[in-house]
Order: sequence, then structure tokens, then C-alpha cells
Amino acid sequence: MFFFCPLVFSELPSNQRNAMIDLSNLLNKTDLSWNISKEPCSWNRVTCSSGNSSITEISFSGFSLSSSDFLPRLCKIDSLRSIDVSNNALTLIPEGFIKDCGKIGGLELLNISRNRLVGPLPTFQGFVGLKFLDLSFNSLNGNINLQLDGLIALKSLNLSANHFSGLIPTNLGKAMDLEQLELSANAFEGRIPDQIMGYQNLTLIDLGVNNLSGPVPDRIKDLSKLEVLILSSNNFRGQIPAAISNIRTLSRFAANQNHFEGTIPSGITRFLKNLDLSYNKLNGSIPTDMLSPSNLQSVDLSYNLLNGLIPSNISPSLVRLRLGSNSLDGPIPSSVFGKLEKLILALLNLAGNNLTGTLPGQLGNLSHLQVMKLQSNRLVGEIPVEIALLQKLSTLNVSWNLLNGSIPSSISSMRNLVNVNLQGNSLSGSIPYDISHLNSLLELQLGENQLTGAIPVMPTTLQIALNLSSNLLVGPIPFSFSRLTGLEVLDLSNNRLTGEIPQFLTEMRSLTRLVLSNNQLSGNIPKFPSWLTVNASGNEHLINTLTSNTSPKSAKKGKSVAASILVGFAATLFTVGVVTGLVISISRRYYRVNDEQPQSAEHLYSQARTRMNSTNAKFYNSNVMTPLAYVLSVDNAYLFNEFSPKETLFDILYGSLENALNWASRYSIVVGVAHGLSFLQGFAPGPILLLDLSIVKIMLKSLKEPQIGDIELCKMIDPSKYAYNMRVTIVGNIYSFGVIFLELLNGKPIVSEGTKLAKWALSDSVRQDKWDHNLDPNMSRTSLAIRS
Repeated sequence: MFFFCPLVFSELPSNQRNAMIDLSNLLNKTDLSWNISKEPCSWNRVTCSSGNSSITEISFSGFSLSSSDFLPRLCKIDSLRSIDVSNNALTLIPEGFIKDCGKIGGLELLNISRNRLVGPLPTFQGFVGLKFLDLSFNSLNGNINLQLDGLIALKSLNLSANHFSGLIPTNLGKAMDLEQLELSANAFEGRIPDQIMGYQNLTLIDLGVNNLSGPVPDRIKDLSKLEVLILSSNNFRGQIPAAISNIRTLSRFAANQNHFEGTIPSGITRFLKNLDLSYNKLNGSIPTDMLSPSNLQSVDLSYNLLNGLIPSNISPSLVRLRLGSNSLDGPIPSSVFGKLEKLILALLNLAGNNLTGTLPGQLGNLSHLQVMKLQSNRLVGEIPVEIALLQKLSTLNVSWNLLNGSIPSSISSMRNLVNVNLQGNSLSGSIPYDISHLNSLLELQLGENQLTGAIPVMPTTLQIALNLSSNLLVGPIPFSFSRLTGLEVLDLSNNRLTGEIPQFLTEMRSLTRLVLSNNQLSGNIPKFPSWLTVNASGNEHLINTLTSNTSPKSAKKGKSVAASILVGFAATLFTVGVVTGLVISISRRYYRVNDEQPQSAEHLYSQARTRMNSTNAKFYNSNVMTPLAYVLSVDNAYLFNEFSPKETLFDILYGSLENALNWASRYSIVVGVAHGLSFLQGFAPGPILLLDLSIVKIMLKSLKEPQIGDIELCKMIDPSKYAYNMRVTIVGNIYSFGVIFLELLNGKPIVSEGTKLAKWALSDSVRQDKWDHNLDPNMSRTSLAIRS
């Protein structure tokens, strides 16, 4: 017996097929790969129902679309459940789209995020089935009142990274079914409204990076389904509400970078996995039960006013522990590390406290540890040999303590070390001879110790810095340094080094700063490249034979350079207040002493001012440090500029973390630098090209207001010496801007050699790895996209 089962092939309604062909003709995008001779259900980015009887989803995400004309055409497909036009360049939502697509009762998802939408939020009339609305990362502005009140089925609303202002909206769907509310990175102000607590199904609230103030309402405990609460980077005050500990579903609470004060309530981590209360004014001791809950994975209490002991009960599931920059005292709790053999701690930051006692050998039991920061405490004793058991460790920083003894030779077996900082202690003995085995090392800081002996062979991977200053090292500058081809900064000052300055130092193309001062070096100073800053002062037997403007008296004697030798222009900065109340900065710059100076000092310093005044163009831009005047003497040039109170971007990004940059600040800095460069390149008398733009030259008026400095020196380097492509063009400025952008994203110094950087940015490892692995971990606390 045979059974015949006829196959039925459903076809799209003619109106939907015609609408799709119309769309294809309108868009005319070859990368869509739409073949109009085939059924639209087979087209790329088109999803149909199971029987191919209707179109349910369309995605045009990431196609660089700039015209919104196609949007109303989508509304002809009345079976759509999902429309995704994210990651394009759309500037508006047409009225026809709102009117016609609002009639599609089955439309559940609308994603227009990461475009260039401007103007106020449109009123969404209809859209009775819409559950997910994402308009994040646009430039929408104005207040939000009743524009979303008609969305009766809304479950997820993302308006983050726009320019909305006014109060937090409370009319977010009459059915009160909202589950996710993301409003971060806007300009909302005022308090958290009590009406928000009426949305009982909320699982996520992200209000970070706004101007919100006041206390956190106690009624927050009424949100019994809440899983994530982010209040970072606002102006909230008062105490951390104890009611937080009563929300059993809450797994992440971030309230960093606010003005919270008082003590941390006991039991706050009872149900949490991630807690961030950093950068507040919390005081008192850390509750003894705070680090012990078994579910806890990450705690950040850094940059508060906490005191007392570190709790000794630590959860075995804890991955990241940041308690730095408080006033904690007592010893590092060593017993816990010995008892918890399965502790998976990967990051330990106790820096900047008043911790005492020794470095416990039990730290070696933290087999998963990757980052250990214990600097700026009062730790004594020797570095334990058990430190070598930390084979996954990449960052080791125990600088600025009271440690003594020798550097354990076993440290050379820690092959994953990238950054080592032991400076500012009383370490003695010789540098381990097999330290060259650290073939992942990029930075080695051993300055300000009592190390003796000759300098051993160093790892050829060193790129960021090698600092051996202020020790008791002897012997010549080793020839093995010639293999450090990627090294940017070399500091050998304040030792007892002898012999001549080797010629190979002039051929290290990545080197930007060389400090040889206060040694016992002799002989002639080699001719260094013009981009390299060299300090060889305090060497009585060094002879400078390269200067072209030596005074007659010094020429007869061969001019000793014991006082100061700086190749390029080094600066001493002064800050002065004048009668009018204006604050200005004065930088004293020393002339170069090599013979690569093609023009007089007066011409070098006056040419920028001449160009500024050569036309009626007004040289002013809020993102460019305005040069005010200069004064020349026989040996120095004094440059007068408006004062930027926040120092340089380098100081903020890599110095004290008191002013750590959040995502909003970094974004503003990048935009500001771009505006400044655009102004300089479009300057009326002619483009001003900065040959060595870097974060050292970016001054900060505030954490969101950058200024490009050293405009007077824009012609300092001979164009034929320009290192990267040997030509001075606007492309160089653009490349430098890209480097600054990468540094702000990474939070790490960019490793020299531009060609290497370009290859890294385009490398497969960057594309294949999770993108957030390449971002500064400090940024994850305020970034909307990173949910660590």
C-alpha cells in the first residue's frame, strides 16, 4: 500500500513580493546580494515564516545607509515582526514610517541604534505589539514626556548614548510590562522618580553617565525581579541603601563615580555577583561578611575613604578584587590564600593603602592570578620566592614599598609577565642574569633601589620602558641594548656607569626618550636623531662637539655638558597667576645642541605666531592651547600659554587614578582632539601640521575638555627627518589621532613603531578575539556595551 503526500509550496503574497522588489531597486546595494529572479524568502537578511507564506524579519544592519527613504516602504509588509536598521548613517525617522508601521500589529522589535538620528524623540502612535525599541547611540535630544506612552506592550527600551535631557521619563508603556530600561550616557537630571518602582517586572536599570542627583530611594527594594542596577557616573549622594541587600535577584550593582558617603551596609553582597562602589566618599571599615558570599565574583571599592583591616573571609569564586587607594591598614590576609586552594582570583589590587607586614608567600597559591598591584603601601621584607608560582601573572607591581633583599632569580621563569614594576624600594644585589628569559616583557621598572653590578642582557621584547635609574649599577652601557629595537624610553640616570655613549643608541628608531644623567660617562656625545630627547647632564667628562651656537668661552674648553644636555626641546613648566586673575603656564625650553637645527631659535619660536597674525584670521579654538607670547634668552626660550589645570592626558591616563577617565570623558576627549586637528588643518594662512602629536601634548582643562598643546613647535623637526613615512602630510596628523584613540580605548601605552601598531590594529588576533578584551578594564564600569 502506498501513501501519497502532496507537497504544498506556499508563495509570498504579491504585495509583499512587489514591496521587496521595490526595496531592492530603491536601495541598489550590491552587498545585499538580492536576486529578484528568486523568491525574497531566499534573500540575504530576510526571514520568512515556516511555510514561506510571509516575511517576518528584515535586517539592514551595517550597510552604510544614509537615506531614510526606504523606511516607509518596509511598512507595506504587514507581517513583519522585526525591523533592524542599526549601524548605518540614518539622520531621521520619516513621519510616514511612524504612521504606517505603527499599524503593523505584529511588529515586536524595532532597532535603529548606532545611526546619526537628530532632533527630538518622535511620538510612537500605534505599535501596539512593540516589545523591543532600541534607539541607542544616536544624537536625539530634548525631553521625553508622553512620546512612548502608547507602547502598551513595551518590554525593553534602550535610549542610551543620546543627548536627552530633563527628568527621567516615567510614561513608558501603559501596561507597565517594562523589563529593561537603559538610559545611560545622556544628560538626564533630577532624582530617580518613584514612578519607576511601579514597573514591577524590571530586571535591568541602567542610568549611568547622566547628571542625576539625590539619594537612591528606599523603594528600590520593591523591584523584586531586578537583576542589574547601574547608577555609575552621576551626582548621587547620601548613603548606599541597605535595602539593596534585600533584592534576592540582584546580581550586579554599580554605583561608582558618585558622591555616596557613610559606611557600607552589612550584607550588601549577600546575593550579588558584581559590586562596584569605587570613586565615592565611603568611610569606615569593610564589613567582615562582604567578601565571603559564595556567588561573589567581582568587588571594586577603590578610591574611597575606607580604613581598617581587609576581611579574611574571601569567597572562592571571587575573580576580581579591587580595594586600592583607601586607608586600609594591617597585613595582607595570608591565611585565606593558603586555605583556599581553589581560589580563582585573577586580579588583586590593594595599591595605595597603608598595608604593613611582609609579602606573604601564600600569594603563590593564587595560581589563576594575572594582575597583582600592591604598590604604594608600607610592605617590608623580601619578595618571596613563591612569587614564581604565579605562572599566569602578566602584571606585577610592588613599587614604592619598603621591600629589601634581592630580586628572586626565579622571577625569570614567569614567562607571561608583561609589566614588572619594583621601583622605589630598597632592593639590593644584582639584577637576575637570566631576566632576558622573560620573552613577553614590555616594561621593566627597577629604579630607585640599591641594585649593584653590571647590567645584564635584557628581554628583546621590551618596548614601553626600561628604567634602571637611581641604583648603584656599574660598567658600560651594554651592547646588548642594541637589540632592544622596539624600546621607547630608556632611563639609566643616577648610577655609576662608565665608558662612552655607544653609537648604536642613535640608531634605535623607536627610542623617544634617553636619560643618562648623573653617571660617570665620558667621551663625545653622538649625533642623535631630532625626535629623540636626550638628557646627559651630570657627566663631567662628556664633551659636546655638536653645538653650532657655542659661546667663545665654552668653545675653547670643548664645552662640558655637566649642566644640561637635551636633544630636541625639553621643558620645565611653571604656573603663574597674574593681576587680572588669568592663570598662564610658562614652559622654559632648552635649545637643541646637535647640528640638525636648520633654523635659528628665534625663527622656530616665532614662525607660528607670524602665521597666526599674517592674515585677519583669528587663531582661537577651544580645543587648541592658544600661544600668548614668547621670550628668548641666550640659552632658553620661555613660552607663554593659557593654563590647563588638569595636566596632560598622559598624566591622567597613566598616572594617579584619582582622575580615572570614564567612557564619557574618553569620548569627549577624542571628539575634542578631532575638532582641534580639524581647526589646525583648516587654518586660513595654511595647515598647521603637528609632527609629534601624542597624549603627552594633549592638555586637559577638565576631564572632558582637551587642548592640543605645543603649537609653537609645529615646524621644529626637519620634514626630511619625519620618522614614519618620511613625508610631512596631513596623513601624519590623522595617524597620530588614531594612535591617541587606541590609547584611550586600551588604557595602555601604545607600543612604539607605527608600523607595528597599524599591523596590530588590523591583525587577526584583534578581529578574532572578543573585542572587549582589548579595552581598558577601567572603562567597563561606565561603558554601555561591556557587561563584565
